[in-house]
Amino acid sequence: MSGHSKWATTKHKKAVIDAKRGKLFAKLIKNIEVAARMGGADPEGNPTLYDAIQKAKKQSVPNKNIDSAVKRGAGLEAGGADYETILYEGYGPNGVAVLIECLTDNRNRAASDVRVAMTRNGGSMADPGSVSYLFNRKGVVIVPKNGRTEDDILAAVLEAGVEEVNDLGENFEVISEATDLVDVRTALVDAGIDYDSAEASFVPSMQVELDEEGARKIFKLIDALDDSDDVQNVFANFDVPDDVMAKVDA
Repeated sequence: MSGHSKWATTKHKKAVIDAKRGKLFAKLIKNIEVAARMGGADPEGNPTLYDAIQKAKKQSVPNKNIDSAVKRGAGLEAGGADYETILYEGYGPNGVAVLIECLTDNRNRAASDVRVAMTRNGGSMADPGSVSYLFNRKGVVIVPKNGRTEDDILAAVLEAGVEEVNDLGENFEVISEATDLVDVRTALVDAGIDYDSAEASFVPSMQVELDEEGARKIFKLIDALDDSDDVQNVFANFDVPDDVMAKVDA
């Protein structure tokens, strides 16, 4: 789920509960497989694969699972599925715009899962293009602070095309054009700065502020969507004030 900075912080802090760990592993492995199929098995020459592998490692996916996924995706090992990316659009409670990114080998199943999750949790599906215009495709890198300041991060990535650096509490969120993501990531590595994740995301251009009830409803919808094996990412244009977020967390 990607929405706004405060939610990004909370999401980042939440440990993956054991019941969902297997599901998360499966989604990360699928990402690796698709990246390898699209750009080859060499992470050095395939930035998307490199980032997918890094993300999986951060979540403690075993190396043997990662290696097998790379081989399956690149056609070096049997068993790879033919996945396609589909973007669904809709509205959640309180008119929150929602983009649902699926990676699936069964279009009908993915569509059914998304529609059921939306309608059972106060949402509704929307026509293609009716919601996506509220978002911009951006490169987003999450960097642990580790004693560094915003100026330290900016100095490292200034020449790489960074647009803004947001303070998420324990982390910084570094935003760039999606096409500059590899340059930004490389600049951080060259400066000796470790990062938690680097990926192209949909960042909202405007946001809907939610109260406690609205926040609980949208989080419930996001959880329901995330329960589908086919759903890779959920993006939404909501904002939750700090005091409300504290109540929701409690």
